[in-house]
Amino acid sequence: MDDMIKKAAKDIVNGRHVVALTGAGCSVESGIPPFRGKGGVWEKIDPMKYAHIDYFMKEPEDVWRVLIGEMKNVIDRSKPNDAHKGLARLEEMGILKTIITQNVDGLHQLAGNIDVIEFHGTFAWLRCLKCGKRIKTSDVDMTEIPPRCECRGIWRPECIFFGEMIPYMELVRSREEALSCDVMLVIGTSATVQPVASMPLVAKEGGAVIIEINAEKTPLTEYTSDYIVQGRAGQVMRSIVEEVEKLKL
Repeated sequence: MDDMIKKAAKDIVNGRHVVALTGAGCSVESGIPPFRGKGGVWEKIDPMKYAHIDYFMKEPEDVWRVLIGEMKNVIDRSKPNDAHKGLARLEEMGILKTIITQNVDGLHQLAGNIDVIEFHGTFAWLRCLKCGKRIKTSDVDMTEIPPRCECRGIWRPECIFFGEMIPYMELVRSREEALSCDVMLVIGTSATVQPVASMPLVAKEGGAVIIEINAEKTPLTEYTSDYIVQGRAGQVMRSIVEEVEKLKL
């Protein structure tokens, strides 16, 4: 794996416009469960009920009790891991331009990244359905379920529910970044969920080097990635950033 770490570090340093695409595997080491797959949230609850906007608007109390409240508890306890910290360091060094993330935990920003495109929105912030005021999820008063704004409007997370459209500007910006990059780090995702799954393909068609960082091989490994650095996202990113720092000395 050492040779692959060094190869990745060299490609990153030589890149003029480096972009990262991150998925659930980037946050599992922080205690954030994935939504899909083995042990995922959707194994325990029906996503087309509790994560659908129609059901939330009809039964917000039920959705807060079953899904949103539990997600709040998980996110409140979570801290950025070495994958998040590594990406923040690359941005601090002026190497990484943008993160496109499928994650809704806000950990990239907590680690220090500034330019983060949250493709599926975020659970880290809430918005009042009545007045539009925003509040950090960690600051919401949970004595009343569903929690309400001072205007008595119900708080909703700023994530995208099933039945809602991906925000247009996030889609446009993600595609622009994929087209502009010459190196894309694909970390902790198999990129099988559309439309975000198309971003590595867009980058590849634009001539970018696709560096996959995943614990297991994925459909991207065979058909899209130039190579894979196989391992836990935190450990791999820590090693890559250490090599990058050596090359930048």
